[in-house]
Amino acid sequence: MAGERSPAAPAVLGVDVGTSSTKGVLVAADGTILRTAVREHEVDRPAPGHVEMDARLWWEEFASITAELTAPGGTEVQALGVSGMGPCVLLADQDGEPVRPAILYGVDTRAGEQISRLTEQLGEQEILTRGGSVLTSQAAGPKIAWIREHEPEAYARAQRFLMPASYLALKLTGAYVLDHHSASQSSPLYDSEQLAWHQPWAELIAPGLPLPELRWPGDQAGTVTAEAASVLPGIEPGTPVITGSIDAWTEAVSADAQNPGDLMLMYGTTMFLVATTDQRVTGGTMWGTVGAFESTYCLAGGMATSGAITAWLRRLTGEVPYPQLLAEADAVGPGAGGLLMLPYYAGERTPVQDPDARGVIAGLTLDHGRGHLYRAALEATAFGVRHNVEELRQAGAPIERVVAVGGGTQGGLWTRIVSDVTGIDQVIPTSTVGASYGAAMLAADHADGFDGEARTRARAWNPPARTLTPDPERRALYDELYRSYRELYPATRGITHALAALQRRR
Repeated sequence: MAGERSPAAPAVLGVDVGTSSTKGVLVAADGTILRTAVREHEVDRPAPGHVEMDARLWWEEFASITAELTAPGGTEVQALGVSGMGPCVLLADQDGEPVRPAILYGVDTRAGEQISRLTEQLGEQEILTRGGSVLTSQAAGPKIAWIREHEPEAYARAQRFLMPASYLALKLTGAYVLDHHSASQSSPLYDSEQLAWHQPWAELIAPGLPLPELRWPGDQAGTVTAEAASVLPGIEPGTPVITGSIDAWTEAVSADAQNPGDLMLMYGTTMFLVATTDQRVTGGTMWGTVGAFESTYCLAGGMATSGAITAWLRRLTGEVPYPQLLAEADAVGPGAGGLLMLPYYAGERTPVQDPDARGVIAGLTLDHGRGHLYRAALEATAFGVRHNVEELRQAGAPIERVVAVGGGTQGGLWTRIVSDVTGIDQVIPTSTVGASYGAAMLAADHADGFDGEARTRARAWNPPARTLTPDPERRALYDELYRSYRELYPATRGITHALAALQRRR
């Protein structure tokens, strides 16, 4: 009939709030990525060790990305997926309005005093047994305590404890929920054996703060309200919204790296490692959590800087294109001309767990140039990965398959160096779009016309593209350098700690 419109093709939309950008992806029923959008942003560093962000920006970028992805028409968004960096601490009032900027994950190291006091008060072994992780800068609980002690007026107004994904879910649906995985990184508030908030410790650390209802990342948080839909062109009221989770775990879903025996390496501004198991595994220096799916668990690690170092070097050396830097580093060859770097430019998370660690470049001569420094930075992150992998295995995490994801997989050299240094094969998936794609996969469980389920969808949507294997001829040199790398931190720790104290007095 004349004037009759053809039915729109079904699609799902996934949005991820990251450290340096928010990314969105529109995905068809067969997994085809129809459109992508990015909004870059920066963190705020109001004081040494403080890393924050205005959470209102997350909603603004979500709305902007949604408008861009849906503007061309021709598709019907049937479900929304959300994810974001974490564990973050965003305290908001009853209406979901932030009472202060969000405190970011382990790169924010402000809560050292609270970590020490709570560890002594509750007992390190008891915290590890109940929650799966000892208290470090990664834990959300001590940061809530920091706000209560240092900003009591803001804390008094707080009625919501949120992270990026749950903040978006709240803005979209009005539901106050948090996924089990994110909760398990809120140490020591969560009991990973009982899969529930541990009320005695929650009341001690966050008195009077109502904690969110717990759900799994792929569970439906609710549906889009009329109020939210009024500012989201292309999104209808009643559209399902998932609960969502922390970006690294959502990215593991996108790459089919969430099965027991899998290890995901996420190459980004920071380096993240997530080993999935079918039973609880704890390691004193690593983070034990529940998984993205029910009946799975994880042992994870994260480096405070990785891609952030290469971006810093690029800014210092003339903002030349990354392909040129990679070519120069490749030409230098293994060993970076005898340079060795500690990649602790923002302290270090696992396995060192030292917020006062600092970057070190050893072996510099007048003969070294930009390519040597860039190569040394790539090799330093590879040594850090090897250190983390050794700790994961020592703790009992079975690592049978390694999947590499993130923007750092694109150039080829970085991943090749990691394989050569660690001696492990790395599977590179077809798509490295990342956590936004994983959020879309989870959302597809709640959309009509999408076959399968999230736990297996990635195998069809995002199969492996290639596998990197280590070069055995380089192993001897990298073994020698790795031994020196492990010796360099304890040898310089006293000096870097003194320098960190001096930096705090600036």
